[in-house]
Amino acid sequence: MLEKLSVKNVGPADEMSMELAPRLNLITGDNSLGKTFLLDVAWFGLTSTWARQMAIPLASAMADILAYYTHVSGRTKRSTYLYANPPCDWANQDYDTGSSAIHIYAQFDGRISVFDRMRAHPEIPDFAKLSHVGLVHNELWNGNEKCNGLLVDWIQWQGFSEEAFDCLKRVLTVLSPSPNDPITPGSPRRLTHLDPKRYPTLRMPSGDDLPVTLASAGIQRILALSYVLVWAWDMHLAVARGNHEPPTREIIFLIDEIDAHLHPQWQRRIVPALLNVANALTGTSDTSVQLIATTHAPLILSSVESMFDDSSDAWFDLDRVNGKVTLTKRPYISHGEVGNWLVSEAFDLPSSRSQEGERAIKFAESLGKKQSATLEEIEHAEVLLRAARMPEFDRFWVRWRYFVEVQKARIAAANAAQPQPPILAAASSGDH
Repeated sequence: MLEKLSVKNVGPADEMSMELAPRLNLITGDNSLGKTFLLDVAWFGLTSTWARQMAIPLASAMADILAYYTHVSGRTKRSTYLYANPPCDWANQDYDTGSSAIHIYAQFDGRISVFDRMRAHPEIPDFAKLSHVGLVHNELWNGNEKCNGLLVDWIQWQGFSEEAFDCLKRVLTVLSPSPNDPITPGSPRRLTHLDPKRYPTLRMPSGDDLPVTLASAGIQRILALSYVLVWAWDMHLAVARGNHEPPTREIIFLIDEIDAHLHPQWQRRIVPALLNVANALTGTSDTSVQLIATTHAPLILSSVESMFDDSSDAWFDLDRVNGKVTLTKRPYISHGEVGNWLVSEAFDLPSSRSQEGERAIKFAESLGKKQSATLEEIEHAEVLLRAARMPEFDRFWVRWRYFVEVQKARIAAANAAQPQPPILAAASSGDH
């Protein structure tokens, strides 16, 4: 498992360092602060390959990437990369065969990379590149020179490989949006009567079989990840048997924007599901999983409240402080209702309400600080609050109505205490 990652003079900050947890690692932060960059560099530190384009230092100073990873056996290894210009490339200063885990990197744009060191012997030139399979979205579905693709393999597994297809069904069940709504394969079918090709399908609640190419974006992302998991494991077992080696018991997931395309119901399940999917994949309970994921979704942070353990999990947050990007390992504290996460250090919002509601409440609260609001100011605040369509059940209304009552009573008392003109005073006493 990846244990430590540090980078210097490359990326959005002069220096960043992460002490990773062995099970779950969540990374939050605003756009353009480096969440995807950290996953790219973590992948490079683990595999000596770039899943996307290579990171290039902008400064002329020496740049380096350092990665520590621990094998299941307990041995800790280190990889150090220094950037040289020329030849404008990263050189590995510490030769090592690296982690024995199966590595999977699901990227935000639909690409998925797989790295399995068992696919090539370390003494073969460019063995790292031979161990790496990068699949863009079209290749995931239609294949390339290294992979048949989901549309072909699914049909073959369903018809001729009972073991692989059973594995796929187990993985799909674990990664389904809810236990009551499992993703279930249907019977292969053509898209039209003129199409000679048969496509994998999903059995819908109506009983109809929907071709996977017509499924929603969220379903397709889960299908692609499930397929890659089963394909990588199936290939790994074949290579392990050919090499007379035991299969690995490690899987490292890197997932960018883990919440992408997923309904909130699914967001609450996806992290626990991915941590448990290895058991469904391997058929054993002794496979260790390390998940490193970025997210913009408060439900992702909320979904792990009942399971988060400081000894096995970590939360990292990127911020911009005084114009500089900082990476902080924050203590994980449960916040209860998911809206409370929006105003936490993870997302730094001043309020979980709409911008209009936030402005209206800010003005109303400014009156409370004065302790002496006028009727005109109270009426203006009411107009702003109503224009923001603040719902009647919003807890702010309780405080606001109490404040208004107190202020109106104060104003009435102040008016009553004011001296009255002689004519009005006489009229009120009954003298004519």
